[in-house]
Amino acid sequence: MFLSRIKRSIYLFLMEVVNIYMNTVDYQSLLDQVQKPARYLGKEINAVYKPPGDIDLHLALAFPDLYEVGMSHLGIKILYALSNNIPGVYAERVFAPAWDMEELLRTKRLPLFSLETGTSLCAFDLVGFTIQYELSYTAILNMLELGGIPLHSEERKKGDPFVMGGGPGVFNPEPLAPFFDFFVIGDGEEILPELLLEYRRWKKSGDAERRSFLRQIASIPGIYVPSFYEPVVREGKFAGLKPLLSGLPSVITKRTVDLEDSFYPEAFLVPYMNIIHDRAMLEIFRGCTQGCRFCQAGIIYRPVRNRSISRLRELGKNIIAGTGFEELSLASLSTSDYPGIEELVDALNEEFKDKDVQLSLPSLRADSFALRLADRVQKNRGGGVTFAPEAGTQRLRNVINKKITREEILGAAEEALFSGRNHIKLYFMIGLPTEKEEDLLGIAGLVREIAAVSGKAKKNKRSSFRITVSASTFVPKAHTPFQWEPQISLEEIKRRQNLLKREFRSNRKVNFTWHEAEMSFLEAVFARGDRKLAPALQKAYQMGSRLDAWSDEFSFSLWERAFRETGINPDDYAAFQPGYEDSLPWDHIDTGVSKDFLKKEHLRAIKGELTGDCRLEGCRGCGLKNCPGIQVTRDVPV
Repeated sequence: MFLSRIKRSIYLFLMEVVNIYMNTVDYQSLLDQVQKPARYLGKEINAVYKPPGDIDLHLALAFPDLYEVGMSHLGIKILYALSNNIPGVYAERVFAPAWDMEELLRTKRLPLFSLETGTSLCAFDLVGFTIQYELSYTAILNMLELGGIPLHSEERKKGDPFVMGGGPGVFNPEPLAPFFDFFVIGDGEEILPELLLEYRRWKKSGDAERRSFLRQIASIPGIYVPSFYEPVVREGKFAGLKPLLSGLPSVITKRTVDLEDSFYPEAFLVPYMNIIHDRAMLEIFRGCTQGCRFCQAGIIYRPVRNRSISRLRELGKNIIAGTGFEELSLASLSTSDYPGIEELVDALNEEFKDKDVQLSLPSLRADSFALRLADRVQKNRGGGVTFAPEAGTQRLRNVINKKITREEILGAAEEALFSGRNHIKLYFMIGLPTEKEEDLLGIAGLVREIAAVSGKAKKNKRSSFRITVSASTFVPKAHTPFQWEPQISLEEIKRRQNLLKREFRSNRKVNFTWHEAEMSFLEAVFARGDRKLAPALQKAYQMGSRLDAWSDEFSFSLWERAFRETGINPDDYAAFQPGYEDSLPWDHIDTGVSKDFLKKEHLRAIKGELTGDCRLEGCRGCGLKNCPGIQVTRDVPV
């Protein structure tokens, strides 16, 4: 970054003055006692500070992971800038503390605090958690308790903040239902301003009853208040949720923003430490039409919505000018699917031709077009490229609707090699529905074929070509065609991992990595969970589970004890294989994609039939009422 040290020093001094003016708690004395003090310092370039007299709604944007993860998340950056752009509203950030800071807070009996002003979490009006991943659930409970907020919504009284949740995790919110006052379903840019307005009206009215505010917002489309609903059980089986108050919807429909005209930040926060994705982000479109059947994001972010090239060029110019970042990431679920992506890349290259700014493409398909696209933006091609074939055989790729052939994968690998790259990273899954032994061996076979391509490198003096193979475990997710499929057992996960380890052991060009089996198992349990899991979640937290998403912090033995002591058999969730007519714990959340479409896609998967991309082959009949930005060419019945 080309912001000078002098500028930063002046900025830090000014922020110290602001903190004194705001009369906040002094946490600075703790910073020299922790490993990474920049996690808690705040005061970054473009951080927002508002005089107390100008604030009538104080919002904490909470991310249940460490600073370097949360600050890499685009959603919290959008909501931070959006909220602070509203007069009278002040949004601050709160991240999960690392173990050393947590220990200090508990020893000194200090509450968890915000980065901007050191405000205790319990002193905010609203605390909004971004729920990104099932293994962050204990971190949520830890942040609530450290912040002085009662864990259960029913225990919160007058003066306690309202706790809300948003993000992909709320598309099955039931395991977290007792801990949250309400959930926001869908795009935050669309619903948050409306929600904040309603809170300010309620607060101004002088009504002190928490329930009256919840009743007021429960009728807003996209708001789910779990305490107003109760599970129904018939003949020992879950039969859905029933509203407890008249006038409440039985189904909560997600909110969807018009991306072209929506708010997007230009003054991104600039961290003082290395974070996971330390770059500016330009979201070029939202959604995906590839239709991979394991992918929840491809469903919950439909329909596809694009930003225009002119809008993106203007945003990109302003973001770089306002931050000093030297890398601009073109963010989306599948960047090479943007209509006119080559024109966009050329426009941005023209915009930054006299600046030291590198474009990056974080999500590309495993084909030659994507690789050539990467060549247009990469000034240094000596690094690597990442592809995600997902499965080792064409049969299984058809099952999951991954529309990429062996020839395309090998062709892309060869182009990567001869374009000067020395590293390919390949993502696969094990345990996919219908997977057989030959599919697992197909992963090893495909990798061997790619490794053989590197033999040609000797003639080109590129014998150092390396391959990294990463194998995650399939986790069945809500609202996908595979929501009716079980996860394979823990024992079977480990057996399949060991098979691949043996296959790659003798190949010195291949570095094989895998995801811890127990973590994938726990992810499946909560991805498919209901409210009965809440006591086990709380028990695991009370026994010491915190940052479960970090393998060095994860303890499966604690979870096993928690499940035993609360009478839960986790296999009942991970191995859950419902019928099409069964009620599912997440059926009351409406993504806009019909359950009938998901059934049809599941049946097509079992038959190994591909479903085309609706951008190219016409509407596939997924049930969405409106698809802005998609120019279908013909109507193809499913």
